[in-house]
Amino acid sequence: MSIKDSILAAALAAVLPFTSAAYANPETEPESAAISEEVTESDDSAQYISPEEFVASLEFKSGRVVLGSNLATLNLPDSLVFLDGENAQRLLVDGWGNPPDDVPPLGMILPAGVSPLADESWGVTVEYEDSGYVSDEDAADIDYGDMLKDMQADMREANTWREENGYEAVQLVGWAAEPHYDAEGKKLYWAKELKFGDSEANTLNYNIRVLGRKGVLVLNFVANMDQLAEIEASVPAVLAATEFNPGQRYAEFDPDLDTVAAYGLGALVAGKVAAKTGLLALLLVLLKKFWFIPVVLGGWLFKRIGLRKKEAPVEEVSAPVAATAESKPEVPVQTPAQTVMDLNKPDDADKR
Repeated sequence: MSIKDSILAAALAAVLPFTSAAYANPETEPESAAISEEVTESDDSAQYISPEEFVASLEFKSGRVVLGSNLATLNLPDSLVFLDGENAQRLLVDGWGNPPDDVPPLGMILPAGVSPLADESWGVTVEYEDSGYVSDEDAADIDYGDMLKDMQADMREANTWREENGYEAVQLVGWAAEPHYDAEGKKLYWAKELKFGDSEANTLNYNIRVLGRKGVLVLNFVANMDQLAEIEASVPAVLAATEFNPGQRYAEFDPDLDTVAAYGLGALVAGKVAAKTGLLALLLVLLKKFWFIPVVLGGWLFKRIGLRKKEAPVEEVSAPVAATAESKPEVPVQTPAQTVMDLNKPDDADKR
């Protein structure tokens, strides 16, 4: 099975419990059957557009861009452009093949003059975590060498569950760039090198966190490991371009009015362990370069659920899921993380 087929199979495995449950309920069968018929019909008459037409339909912005409701500002140099949340979601899902997220990012930063579908392309998703004021008092006390060892141990433990449940293992190779905290600018950045299964090419997970008065701007690079040098050369421009607006800045924190986050800088780096989230926890960076999905009327997940229904009888879809539930009742059902951003967010157990 190819990497592409493996990824699609993993994505379908994540949604099969929901599709099976729908078919198991007699009251929902007519509606589900109607949806399946609609998808079958749309497959034959779907309107595809070329990669060039898709890129041309994206609305790139340059210069000064305000994020959210006057939350922060990007002052982009000529070397960078920006897509708003809607267009960024289109690129991530329709262009790069990632599963859709319920909440699109605030936007996405990309290199100017480079097609987002080209091999040399990369991007930076921009999100905001309304987590409260993150204290940086522990900045000088963090031993990132020890942290890496703990994270690698956690990942090895997580892989036991992943392999038992049909997902490929994920190895945290090490720091691609050791964590660095800019105490003056209140910006934290680091990069991890990840290896998926037996893949020959490793994956780059480069992260930036900008601390604010009431939360954190989350910037994640979507790129390949062989682009590390280019990404590191672009990091200073991205850092310099990103600032909170007046009223939202870190220095404006008011202990009498504002909430303090339950964790510090260490938890931002350690993030969430992908113990029981399955392959979807890391799809965002993994899927950047594999293929361009032609834009079809209908969403990524909806279309693939419909195709899966068409290819396999209801009984064949439902039976394996039921068998899995009976053979491993001790495994709790958990909603898989949708993107790699979820993996980087501090888990409740990790907040400190």
